[in-house]
Amino acid sequence: IKMWVFGNGISRHKMTDLLYTEKDLVTSLKDYIRAEESKLEQVKKWAQKLDVLSATATQDPEGFLGHPVNAFKLMKRLNTEWGELESLVLKDMSDGFISNLTIQRQYFPNDDDQTGAAKALMRLQDTYRLDTQTISTGELPGEGPMTVEDCFELGKIAYSDADYYHTELWMEQALKQLDGGEESTVDMVTILDYLSYSIYQQGELERALDYTKRLLKLDSAHQRANGNLKYFEYQLAKQKKVEAEEGLKEKEKREREKREASEKKGRPADYLPERRKYEQLCRGEGIKMTPRRQSRMFCRYSDNNRHPLYVLGPVKQEDEWDRPRIIRYHDVLSNSEIEKVKELAKPRLRRATVHDPQTGKLTTAHYRVSKSAWLTAYEDPVVDKINQRIEDITGLNVKTAEELQVANYGVGGQYEPHFDFGRKDEPDAFKELGTGNRIATWLIYMSDVPSGGATVFTDVGAAVWPKKGSAVFWYNLFPSGEGDYSTRHAACPVLVGNKWVSNKWIHERGQEFRRRCTLDESD
Repeated sequence: IKMWVFGNGISRHKMTDLLYTEKDLVTSLKDYIRAEESKLEQVKKWAQKLDVLSATATQDPEGFLGHPVNAFKLMKRLNTEWGELESLVLKDMSDGFISNLTIQRQYFPNDDDQTGAAKALMRLQDTYRLDTQTISTGELPGEGPMTVEDCFELGKIAYSDADYYHTELWMEQALKQLDGGEESTVDMVTILDYLSYSIYQQGELERALDYTKRLLKLDSAHQRANGNLKYFEYQLAKQKKVEAEEGLKEKEKREREKREASEKKGRPADYLPERRKYEQLCRGEGIKMTPRRQSRMFCRYSDNNRHPLYVLGPVKQEDEWDRPRIIRYHDVLSNSEIEKVKELAKPRLRRATVHDPQTGKLTTAHYRVSKSAWLTAYEDPVVDKINQRIEDITGLNVKTAEELQVANYGVGGQYEPHFDFGRKDEPDAFKELGTGNRIATWLIYMSDVPSGGATVFTDVGAAVWPKKGSAVFWYNLFPSGEGDYSTRHAACPVLVGNKWVSNKWIHERGQEFRRRCTLDESD
């Protein structure tokens, strides 16, 4: 579950708490401002009164002091009232606000949270092909505009990771907003410094030189920029000299290499080979079934081989994909059941974990940005009822299944492509459970998601979109017990909204007579 807005693992409900914390601090700040204004008003009234009095008195000092009352009041003011004014001016009205701020600060996000939020925003930008202008001007539903400082901070975080592609994008946006007249505490020289270097790192010498010259027009004594100017000019001169000495074939080759470099320019390479396909599926650019395959996909009422509970009230079943077979069951959880599950899970949400193939133990991973909680059947009748419902609908024994896992993905929350089952190179993946491999997955959507958040199967090109109250089911293993590698799947980043899911990983133990073993993997 992802608690923090973008990517470090703070859950959405914790972020909601932070919103109310900030609201409380704003109220406290307003109280402090009113107290300061009241104090200042008293000082102003006193000054105005003394201003009139001293102006009158200094016109005829002897005549003024010749009156005994005036002489007494002068002594009184200087001996008493000015001391009272001094006490008023020195009185610290911020005690209440500072005290509240100190108490609330323990709940504030830290630098890692802020960095995670920035990286998640850039992840959304890449996955859904959003330009910086769209994000910065608040064109996404429910989003506020970003300031120059916001864009600059994103660029700095990318720069600290040597991600010069995103550094360039966000520094250019910051510069664009400054050029448009927006006031900022970030000066243009600093932005141009980051921008020219990030462009140089991507191999564009001429553009880097242009931005360096622009910087030096603003600050001719900038030491680093002066050094860069000489270096860039030297490199360009060297490059042009080589080009001048080249023959026609070499020139054509160089131009071709430039074009290829320009086409390749972009995000740095990462560890995920199917990144491009994963993101295409998240955008809804999946593989379309042929009409023939589509004609074999049906919606039906299922009673699970005349199960007593579903003979009179069958469940609504829909084919989502054929190979692997992915089935959606509609209306399997009511709104009240969903709210109860969320209520039970919220207090114990922790950073979601994955199985470490080396140790066989649960650990956190950067590719799973969410928080999760595990609910046992004995905690509440609703959990027990859900477990039984899964068994009744699937026909599989859930007594050896893992506990019901609840996960919450906020904006930017995701789970990159993975397998649910343990592969052959992970023999100890579920050894400590003693229930065999994960034979099947049951995934319940407990919220609708306005944008993003699909479950995609990268090997086959399937995409399943969240629908509140429905559940999707698929087998991870063939009847032979071999893993079905076509079930590799991922949870796409949430672009707008809040995604709640719960899942049940069903294991092999106990299914011997419910899903009989066969050597035919096509069965």
